[in-house]
Amino acid sequence: MDHPQRWLALAHAPGLHAGQLQEWLAQGAQPEDLLRQSRPTLAALGLGRAATGALLQPDAAAIATDLAWLEGSPQRSLVCWGTPDYPPLLARIPDAPLVLYVEGDVGALSLPQLAIVGSRNPTGPGRDTAQQFARHLAQAGFTITSGLALGIDAAAHCGALQANARTVAVVGRGLDAVYPHENSGLAREIVARGGACVTDLPIGTPPLKQNFPRRNRILSGLAVGTLVVEAALQSGSLITARLAAEHGREVFAIPGSIHNPLVRGCHRLLRQGARLVETVDDIFSEIAPIISEMRRNATEKAHSKPVSGGPRLDKEYEILLDALGFDTAGLDTLVVRTGLQAGAIASMLLILELDGRVQQQPGGRFSRRLPGKV
Repeated sequence: MDHPQRWLALAHAPGLHAGQLQEWLAQGAQPEDLLRQSRPTLAALGLGRAATGALLQPDAAAIATDLAWLEGSPQRSLVCWGTPDYPPLLARIPDAPLVLYVEGDVGALSLPQLAIVGSRNPTGPGRDTAQQFARHLAQAGFTITSGLALGIDAAAHCGALQANARTVAVVGRGLDAVYPHENSGLAREIVARGGACVTDLPIGTPPLKQNFPRRNRILSGLAVGTLVVEAALQSGSLITARLAAEHGREVFAIPGSIHNPLVRGCHRLLRQGARLVETVDDIFSEIAPIISEMRRNATEKAHSKPVSGGPRLDKEYEILLDALGFDTAGLDTLVVRTGLQAGAIASMLLILELDGRVQQQPGGRFSRRLPGKV
């Protein structure tokens, strides 16, 4: 990135997002070109007074703070709208962030993700359920995405880590500190294990209440679907679920006892059309079409190139299928045979399974599916 200061100036413009600039960008302009525009031009784009003022007079001190944070570790980066690293599913939401602050592997943001959210004060069984679902979904190849909060969020992240898989934490404050503090160790482990912490909030932004709905639209926008495990009627998880539905993503909910107030939000979602979930297979059956679309339309990093006459696999997929052969093989064996990372193989196997090219066998092993077999 040649001029991160320009993008950081955009990040400090209150309320500014990619959806406001669609017509202007369609004319060939770049987002950072906003910094060279006059007040009347910015007003004609429909930008608010606060955003206009921030673009005309960028906050040099705040930008310097962001730059100092970026330079503090090679694991820190900016992901800007319209660049190859920007997650393709997030780019589809109407108010997509122009800038993402990321600590960890930016590639994790473009992997097939399933969001798991719920109560900050769950029951013991609810916490166990979130952790078990996260672990099984991660073993199947999903990157688990959640909000790093106490309760269900933390359980979901931990379940993914137990599966030796990557997980993404979308947070409601700047990345200079962790909120809540109790999850500081978990945040460090997420990054160390190949995942990422991400926000669109500048460095130094505190965890204010109004930041969390803004966080939730990123959480739901990154994922192919959102699973709500336990949620009361006033839970912020219902905001994430509503946004997921508005983004055209699947919403899943786990039912519970009518005597448990922490599942009333889940029951409301089910009455509104959410998919009832009892096993991970209930999720797989619904998201298969979305994953197939991701495979068809993904960039090179998502390992897919559509051609006429059917999908053609790229080199890494061919290597994986050759290594699999027509015998069964486990993940560890495939890592040795291909030299690819376990997380990448798990995601590729998920896409190949949903595409009908491989099938999972007992004991977590996989085999190729013979042509014409179901």
